[in-house]
Amino acid sequence: MIVAARAVRSPLVIILCGCAIAALTFGPRSAAGLLLTPISESHGWGRDVFAMSFAIQNLLWGVGQPFAGAVADRFGAVRVLMLGGLLYAAGLALMPFSSDPLGMHLSAGVLIGFGLSGASFSLVIGAFGKLLPPEWRTLGFGFGTAAGSFGQFIFTPFASALVTAYGWQATVLIFAALMLLVVPLSLALAAPKAAPGDGPRVLDQTIREAIAEAARTPSYWLLVVGFFTCGFHLAFITAHLPPYLIDHGVSPTIGGWTLALIGLFNIAGSLSSGVLAGRMPKRVLLAAIYFARGVLIVGFITLPVTPATSLAFGAGIGLLWLSTIPPTSGIVATLFGTRYLTMLYGFVFFSHQVGSFFGVWLGGLLYERTGSYDVVWWIAIALSVMSGLINLPIREVPVARLAAAT
Repeated sequence: MIVAARAVRSPLVIILCGCAIAALTFGPRSAAGLLLTPISESHGWGRDVFAMSFAIQNLLWGVGQPFAGAVADRFGAVRVLMLGGLLYAAGLALMPFSSDPLGMHLSAGVLIGFGLSGASFSLVIGAFGKLLPPEWRTLGFGFGTAAGSFGQFIFTPFASALVTAYGWQATVLIFAALMLLVVPLSLALAAPKAAPGDGPRVLDQTIREAIAEAARTPSYWLLVVGFFTCGFHLAFITAHLPPYLIDHGVSPTIGGWTLALIGLFNIAGSLSSGVLAGRMPKRVLLAAIYFARGVLIVGFITLPVTPATSLAFGAGIGLLWLSTIPPTSGIVATLFGTRYLTMLYGFVFFSHQVGSFFGVWLGGLLYERTGSYDVVWWIAIALSVMSGLINLPIREVPVARLAAAT
């Protein structure tokens, strides 16, 4: 019995089950761009309607993340992951029956948004921070992030094939059934309430004290503001890149494979970022990622849009896609320890999701107003420069409380 319990809590099992959850929950939302056109056409809507549902989803994912993180930090991640998985499945299952914009906003927006706040890779990363030994931690963050991308790589061509063969309604129902697997997988992430390795003085800190401490830390605010750009990029590209390519004469199949390449190459990008975050200043790594995104986007929108440039862009942006997460979560753990890592990372992630809201919403709104995505692409480039500069002054040193405890 003791041997079995230890096996369940081994780093390998924890990482495998956590990565499976991350892949399952990130996969369907990464296919939103493939669903935008068929959903809009089947209901006679403009692109702005489903874009608003996806924007609401991203915003509520961010709003719910700190609260889900606080509950997970206090009571463990298992219950939060289970509830999140069930809400996610319910939202997907109700999408085919949402015949008006309000219904779509409630199913694809509200239910899936709150479901993601409880069952996304952010909760998995928080659980890794508590369950994995320090020498596994940053690498675990990289694996958890890469798993989300592997889900994108698997689900986007899968979704494209399903939509072509059976329609978007059957596709989301199949995804809803798969989401129920989160419930049994989450059992492997059961953890004691107290996080190991932070010392008794750290464990005595309350949630209110942890929030107040973070609010007094300038480096934390720089991290929060800079992460807005990451969300803007990811959500805009996920939702609007496939229709952008269609507008330029590139087939939907190429759009699906472009998103798949983003997921595939992000596996390498996230794992590399997890390794580099343990060997170099994390703030420098973050700044380099943001600057590189800006350069890549400039190249993509100034060159002719062809299948070759589309796939090349997918591979390039994939290397930079979620590679921001290991250094970002690593900085939070460095500053404050792991006791309230899930909650404090949740506040940073809220900024990410506010960016996601504006990325999706502005994409749909400005397209309907101007007939193109050009303005939004240039906004994305300006934000890349801004976040690159904002991350450089971050000080990667523990707060005074942790320094005194050690």
